[in-house]
Amino acid sequence: MHAYTESGSGGGQVGRKPTIDREELARRVAEGMSVQELAAHFGVSESGVLQAKRAAGLARPMLDHSAALPWKLAREHAQSGPATNLRNLSAAAQGKPPAAERLNTALRWAQRLVDAGLDVRYDAAGGFTEVPAAPQGSHVASVLAAARKALDAR
Repeated sequence: MHAYTESGSGGGQVGRKPTIDREELARRVAEGMSVQELAAHFGVSESGVLQAKRAAGLARPMLDHSAALPWKLAREHAQSGPATNLRNLSAAAQGKPPAAERLNTALRWAQRLVDAGLDVRYDAAGGFTEVPAAPQGSHVASVLAAARKALDAR
């Protein structure tokens, strides 16, 4: 049995956990270091970096994509094209648009569906499928409209 202490005495992995200097963290985040690079630099886990960023007020506020993705997605569908495009449109609608190329991809995808009178349907077994839009309107059209409204207001 080993006794683990917080004192920092003892060698190797036993002792105090590495600490992250907030000023250095802020500087390195501003330089564009990734979470993985920060973890390696400070000798902590990626989770430790994310916790430190939140504590220092450096983390982006979490966006809520539940309106754009009202389904419980199966893990294998979470990064699919439709899910990614809907998330990117949702981010734009919330005033935090993604990089221009990702936003343009999402806008073109959604506009193509709307112009063709299509919408998306989701089921955990089959993933996303394109289907005719309902007469009362389409989900994709409403997410697209919210994104365009926010983008036009900028």
